[in-house]
Amino acid sequence: MTPPEAPLNGTCATKGNPAPAVSLRLETLTKRADFQRASRAKRVATPGFILQMRPRREDEPSAAPIRVGFTCSKKVGNAVARNRAKRRLREIARLTLPQAGRAGMDYVFVGRREATATLPFDQLLADLARALDILHGVRK
Repeated sequence: MTPPEAPLNGTCATKGNPAPAVSLRLETLTKRADFQRASRAKRVATPGFILQMRPRREDEPSAAPIRVGFTCSKKVGNAVARNRAKRRLREIARLTLPQAGRAGMDYVFVGRREATATLPFDQLLADLARALDILHGVRK
């Protein structure tokens, strides 16, 4: 059995064009220098996490339009709690950033103690939408 493939032209799945088996994958930040640059950029603190956003410079590689990183310190809890918090952050990023994120930006999610892993998922999604509006300068 072969899984369905994503449309090659970059369009979203429609009724006649089935959804891909694998979701759109954002490029993940892995280098410490990228996280350090993001820590000096704009940030918004929400009850569930901190979101940092920084535009990439022109001399930096721009293979992926949006790059995203996730971090949880030991303050968040033991390894199980940190991994759960990061899984939840990855999921809200996967659901929101392809539509609401901006190309050429790096986003870093920082987990918060006793909040990221325990808050209702809908609240995390709402916090991300509000944080992106603030960072992007959208007035409501």
